[in-house]
Amino acid sequence: MTGLPDHAALKAKQRALRDGFHENLSLRVHRALSWLSRAKRETDDADARFIFLWIAFNAAYSEDLGQTTPDAARSLFRAYFDRLVPLDKDQRIHNALWQRFSGPIRLLLDNKFVYHRFWNHHNQIPGYDDWAQHFATARQKAQQALMRQDTPFVLTTLFDRLYVLRNQLMHGGATWNSSVNRAQVRDGAAILAFLLPLFIDLMMDNADRPWGKAHYPVVD
Repeated sequence: MTGLPDHAALKAKQRALRDGFHENLSLRVHRALSWLSRAKRETDDADARFIFLWIAFNAAYSEDLGQTTPDAARSLFRAYFDRLVPLDKDQRIHNALWQRFSGPIRLLLDNKFVYHRFWNHHNQIPGYDDWAQHFATARQKAQQALMRQDTPFVLTTLFDRLYVLRNQLMHGGATWNSSVNRAQVRDGAAILAFLLPLFIDLMMDNADRPWGKAHYPVVD
């Protein structure tokens, strides 16, 4: 597929190809598509849509390495995107970042409220007094990466921000349908809804690649 695959097309493709998938990829794709379908039905609740989309992303990329820290998540993001992006010969992911979502992405990168070092400083964790300097440097590096088409770096930085938003929602750090974070949730959901079908499509097109062991495999 060269355009944006919808859920129906992805599901049909999965049914046609799944007999050739490794069980880990088969489970990842099956689960990710199920949550993608659920998110698609959530048209009026941006919080729920974001959460369902993040679960779909988790199903696609995550590996159980026994660590749940932000640094561990960031490393997993980078490893996943380093594997995924070179397979995108039509540069659909880069075009989405550069053309379709450049505005919302810049807003997320400029928003300290989805930057983990800001919250560590706010929560008086030692060692984060220089969060603003790190924040400015991270923004600059992301802008430079966009210009030189370093898509894995941009994706890693973007999903680092979305991970903070995910934590706010999943850990009760935000009010449902709150006006405080509405733009971040709405834009985050839109970005995930566009990118995830591309991620899943590329994974199915490259079933021979090592996508890692799926969480909680089906066992007797």
